[in-house]
Amino acid sequence: MDLDLTLIWAILIATAVFLYVAMDGFDLGLGILFPAVRGKAERDVMVNSVAPVWDGNETWLVLGGGGLFAVFPLAYATILPALYMPLILMLLALVFRGVAFEMRFRMATPRGQLWWDRAFSWGSFVAAFCQGIALGAFVQGIRIEGRAYAGGWWDWLTPFSVLTGFALVVGYGLLGACWLIWKTSGELQIRAYNLAKPLAVATLVLIAVVSATTLAISAPFRARWLGLPGLFVGAPVPILVGLLAWRFAQALGRREEVTPFLCALGFFLLSYVGLGISMWPYIVPPSVTIWQAATHPKSQGFLLYGAAVLVPLVLAYTAYVYWLFRGKVTAEAGYH
Repeated sequence: MDLDLTLIWAILIATAVFLYVAMDGFDLGLGILFPAVRGKAERDVMVNSVAPVWDGNETWLVLGGGGLFAVFPLAYATILPALYMPLILMLLALVFRGVAFEMRFRMATPRGQLWWDRAFSWGSFVAAFCQGIALGAFVQGIRIEGRAYAGGWWDWLTPFSVLTGFALVVGYGLLGACWLIWKTSGELQIRAYNLAKPLAVATLVLIAVVSATTLAISAPFRARWLGLPGLFVGAPVPILVGLLAWRFAQALGRREEVTPFLCALGFFLLSYVGLGISMWPYIVPPSVTIWQAATHPKSQGFLLYGAAVLVPLVLAYTAYVYWLFRGKVTAEAGYH
């Protein structure tokens, strides 16, 4: 049986995007939580907890964007013009945030460090918010005529995209709080526990609101989720979210350290699966499928050879770095 290279590449790119969201999400979440943590020592611990991995986390964003350009050129050529503004702002915020990440440790004066702390936080907020806006605009659909983007410059800015932008900021904040529960101790960990509960409640409420709004504004999504057999395919997703929320609350009550982070990742994974169920098989909703957007099969096969070598190497290196810098981070000794 012949391999469906287009399907393999769609799964690979979707996986890369999710890995970026999961890994860079808690990283951005720390900057989002900066205003809730005032002490210099505690902020230093927060930044040091991701210092070995933060730049590597963004590797998956490059793979997702590069794979889209190489394998699905039609999707790349229509999605990018529709989302130029939020994506450019996101990239600028990531660059600004990366500079602040390094500069905050090199400022000799408290005032200088305060401004770089603000830059780190602002960059995190803007990057997360713009990612959410881009997601919302993408889910709403992109107008295409003659294999080209036919919408306006401001089509990406709608009440729904602002809602998804706000939801992603809150969700990343939850990931950041759960990461701190896992990687820190003492007063900072207690503060993270206290932040995790309201952030989890807000995240779950926003997941429900975004899901309901998506069904309200999109007839195809509504038909898929509420009709048969889609109802049976999608029904496990909200049930699993509910079970995961129960386990998350239980983990916080017992003061477990790793489980809250895994549950928070689970919220994102289930939301991502739900999005996939809604959109399949369209890569540019509501009209372009993955097969219509794909390049020639020979090109896909050639590129897959490279991916078969590079992706396992990146995964192995990432796993090794996380294992190498395992354990708690403290103000006195760093990792121990």
